[in-house]
Amino acid sequence: MQRCTKNVLFTGLGFLIGTVGLKAATSETAKKGYVHVMAQGFKAKAGYEDLVEQAKAEFDDMKAEAEYIAVSDKDVEKAEKASK
Repeated sequence: MQRCTKNVLFTGLGFLIGTVGLKAATSETAKKGYVHVMAQGFKAKAGYEDLVEQAKAEFDDMKAEAEYIAVSDKDVEKAEKASK
């Protein structure tokens, strides 16, 4: 009989906690909190995207400079061979 009583109590307690939790999760205060958390997430995403764009731009600049140096070195070698 005690086991049955415990099961009934735990079931009732779980139902009560679930109901109160659902009310708390759907309250106006909780919704405002969810909105603020989402806004911070969007800000973090925008900051990350800006950082990635800057890194890509730096990489493109370095790549272009390296290609220019490589091409100019080839031109110097060709000029040296032509003058010999």
